Amino acid sequence: MKIAFIGLGNMGAPMALNLAQAGHQVTGFDTAARPEGLTLAGSAAEAAADADVVITMLPNGQILRMVADQVIPAMKPGAVLCDCSTVDVDSARAVAEQARSAGLGALDAPVSGGIGGAQAGTLTFMVGGPDDAFATVQPLFDIMGQKAVHCGDAGAGQAAKICNNMILGVTMIATCEAFALADKLGLDRQKMFDVVSTSSGYSWSMNAYCPAPGVGPKSPADNDYKPGFAAELMLKDLNLSQAAASSAGADTPMGALAQQLYHRFVEQEDGRGRDFSAMLPRFVNKNREQDGTVTG
Repeated sequence: MKIAFIGLGNMGAPMALNLAQAGHQVTGFDTAARPEGLTLAGSAAEAAADADVVITMLPNGQILRMVADQVIPAMKPGAVLCDCSTVDVDSARAVAEQARSAGLGALDAPVSGGIGGAQAGTLTFMVGGPDDAFATVQPLFDIMGQKAVHCGDAGAGQAAKICNNMILGVTMIATCEAFALADKLGLDRQKMFDVVSTSSGYSWSMNAYCPAPGVGPKSPADNDYKPGFAAELMLKDLNLSQAAASSAGADTPMGALAQQLYHRFVEQEDGRGRDFSAMLPRFVNKNREQDGTVTG
């Protein structure tokens, strides 16, 4: 299959390389990155010309809309535009309608699994769009990831991603708070993990991505919180979830509080460039009065 891959950063480059290594003809484009092992085009439109599938992995909805304006006129009829970025639902739906009007298929297919999942080909794709477009791209999802869930019509993939990551942001904060409280109560971290990981406090944040160094499976906490999923990316997703909640009239107080805490962590404290689980030392180093979040 002929594939154009637009956006070759930390996520896009390994995804594109996995497709190329599987035998697909991949032409990439990025305004800055020049990863080895890929054929590179001089523009997004040049990469998209004659491609069966155009995959994008971009920073935000505004850039997605700009790239869509460039690649959609260059794509051949019947090709599929598959956006794997995490963007706002409105941008995903607008680009899907733009592609549909041009006689193209369109999918919003944000991913979960981080840089490690992109490299290992173990991502999960949350996909919105028509059945025929999903069927076209599904073999590529199988190469780049371990699971692809067709969530519904245009925008459904983005909706699933931001709901999932709102849960993740909230549960990671709760997990970090609990470890910090355990420290202050004199409870050994390993003993707390042994209890919580096998009881009602079980969660992905605790069991698979424990924020406490030396406890549970290896995680960024064991590598000085170098990011597997950066705190600023969690903040981006929480911003998207709260924008969507506002648009939909949904009451999400825990999501809103998680957004506020990650905003403070990234913009006012030392969270930028650290893993989102570095909230643990943040809570350990603060007490109830210093934080100012809880009153009463």
